[in-house]
Amino acid sequence: MPSTTVTTFYLEMTDPAALRPAMTHPANFTTVRAEIASPELNRFLYTAVGGNWYWLNRLGWSYARWQSYLDRPDLETWVGYLAGTPAGYFELERQDDGSVEIAYFGLLPAFIGRGLGGPLLTAAIRRGWAMGAQRVWVHTCSLDGPAALANYEARGLRRYKVEHATTELPDSAPGPWPGAHDSATK
Repeated sequence: MPSTTVTTFYLEMTDPAALRPAMTHPANFTTVRAEIASPELNRFLYTAVGGNWYWLNRLGWSYARWQSYLDRPDLETWVGYLAGTPAGYFELERQDDGSVEIAYFGLLPAFIGRGLGGPLLTAAIRRGWAMGAQRVWVHTCSLDGPAALANYEARGLRRYKVEHATTELPDSAPGPWPGAHDSATK
């Protein structure tokens, strides 16, 4: 496994008036809260969205660990749908300090570049404030999608910290499931 330097950007919004909503919103795009804790759903979303961006931390989680993580009143999962098809998601987690973290956010690969990132992030930030946040924050890194940081800043989130760390990564991102990259090239 090669060593890679990863830059992590921490962004925050401390006033709901700072939100700059996405200007376009497809008519057939909606966000719906997944109100029942479902490890199958969240694991699907985690791997489908994060598979190309080295989201590795949760891949080894057991069903019980997923259930325990999800079955808490301070965590919400929201799914973005385009024409009835899951297109992306976000997880919001209320923190002890009164903030709400956008813990996970992203689009499935087939929906990147369709103008959905802005509306999905607008929904995430609005919901964070509706959860009673004193601050909404997120972190992203140099391994995430190339438009992630720009989308966060376009919505009004401001950088407050940057960190650099060296980590070992597999030779390639795992994709949404084993062999997915192999079949996509055939």
